[in-house]
Amino acid sequence: MREDEIGEAQIQVWADEAEQGYDVETLKRRGRGRPGRGAEPMQVVAVRLSADEIEALDAIATRDQVSRSEAIRRALAQFAA
Repeated sequence: MREDEIGEAQIQVWADEAEQGYDVETLKRRGRGRPGRGAEPMQVVAVRLSADEIEALDAIATRDQVSRSEAIRRALAQFAA
């Protein structure tokens, strides 16, 4: 069996767990996906950047110790101000 394959033993563990039942309230408290940034849902916007633009973006993100996305959001906020 390959390392990334699921064996019979794991399947049995999951089956046993399912047969015992789940605490629905606990499952509801688990977050799904990335945490929200505000009251409104976020949208993903795809943007094509050249290698030079990505290099500049990464340099700014590293300098400010933020993600690429946060660096882009900050630049847009400054542009819109």
